[in-house]
Amino acid sequence: MDKIVINTPNAPAPIGPYNQAIFAGDTLYISGQICIDAATGSLDNKDVKAETLRCMDNLKAILTAAGMSFKNVVKTTIFITDMKQFGEINEVYGKYFEGDYPARETVQVAALPKFVNVEISMIAVR
Repeated sequence: MDKIVINTPNAPAPIGPYNQAIFAGDTLYISGQICIDAATGSLDNKDVKAETLRCMDNLKAILTAAGMSFKNVVKTTIFITDMKQFGEINEVYGKYFEGDYPARETVQVAALPKFVNVEISMIAVR
């Protein structure tokens, strides 16, 4: 099977040995995104809503680079460090799908890269 790497300067460069996304056939697997501002390399983490907004904008940039949109997303995984913040994260997240929601799980974890509060990955199909 051929794999096609998707990397865009409009989303943060990977902070480890991985790519932003990989096409395998018609399926796009997007690596978890955190609240790094691609333009500055700094964290956009004044609060959990700002973090979620930046995560979703990073994901949108990767989807766009792959010729897709949130309408192509079939599955997401949200990792959070405090389940009490779920409502605020969900409020921001939900606005990107316009009612066309994918399957999803949300998992509370002990810590995330750069000690942020939220990380989101996606699977999309063209």
